Amino acid sequence: MGFYVYIIQSRVDTSYYKGFSEHPNLRIIQHNNAECYYTSTKMPWILVYVEELPTKKDALIREKTLKKYSHNQIGKLIVSNKNIVQQFL
Repeated sequence: MGFYVYIIQSRVDTSYYKGFSEHPNLRIIQHNNAECYYTSTKMPWILVYVEELPTKKDALIREKTLKKYSHNQIGKLIVSNKNIVQQFL
């Protein structure tokens, strides 16, 4: 079982949401089914970034770091070799 940080992008206003999950595929479905209050007003969402980390602690630390990233920094991260989103599409 892996530990992942993910970034989703709103198709409404192009904003990003960053999170942690052990199941990114299930998590994007939950966001798009309005099961998450914070993201429910900006649906639909698309999964644009996934990064695997070795431990839950590492993933939560990475999520906290990503929440501080600018829109520009996230754009660069999405096209980086760390992004394994293709494995989840």
